[in-house]
Amino acid sequence: MRAFSLSVIAIVIASLLSGCMQTVSPVAVGQSASDLDAMAYGPPPASRPVAATGQGGGAIAALRESFAAAPMPVAYGGPVRSRDSVYHLDAGDKLRVVVYGQEGLTNTYAIDASGSITMPLIGAVPARGRTTAGLASEITGRLRNGYIREPSVAVEIEAYRPFFILGEVQAPGQYPYVPNMTVESAIAIAGGFSPRARRDTVTLTHTDASGTARYEVPLGTSLKPGDTIQVSERWF
Repeated sequence: MRAFSLSVIAIVIASLLSGCMQTVSPVAVGQSASDLDAMAYGPPPASRPVAATGQGGGAIAALRESFAAAPMPVAYGGPVRSRDSVYHLDAGDKLRVVVYGQEGLTNTYAIDASGSITMPLIGAVPARGRTTAGLASEITGRLRNGYIREPSVAVEIEAYRPFFILGEVQAPGQYPYVPNMTVESAIAIAGGFSPRARRDTVTLTHTDASGTARYEVPLGTSLKPGDTIQVSERWF
């Protein structure tokens, strides 16, 4: 009897031990650590795709990719100097002077024979030999001296002084100057050569701050405002 009881107890203990020794199946976790972070702080930024290249991997490929993705710098040219910024004014030029906010001063002014323009309030202002920027600065200084607190002045050329063509052309005389003219185009404006004209060179008279000079020049020579062209007669 005692042996039977011991065997029963052994069987019960064995069954209990077998139940405790069963392998516990893993518990499925609904959210990983990264998913929880996403719930708390929002989804992580999308990773940038790496473009596949045929140049192999490594540091060199990475550098190539970074340079390819970087925006290319844009080059900007320097300011372009206008023709007026280097042109020296003289008698006969017509100027548009704008004094911002002052309609009584804004007007077209012609440089007279003395080389000046005459404006309200400030009177005669020397213009001969100046650039448009230099003249604007002079006008600004005079207006600031007891007339306008902070004047803003701009000067531009409305019409250049004329050029003159004499001698053996169909219609000698005075003509309006057009930028980028040559001696040949000036002769065309004057109706062309006369039958007795010398057609290879002309005499060009030019006057500037250094004085007056005369040159024998070919027909392709550039012409300046105020120049005088003399077309000579040929000898045969």
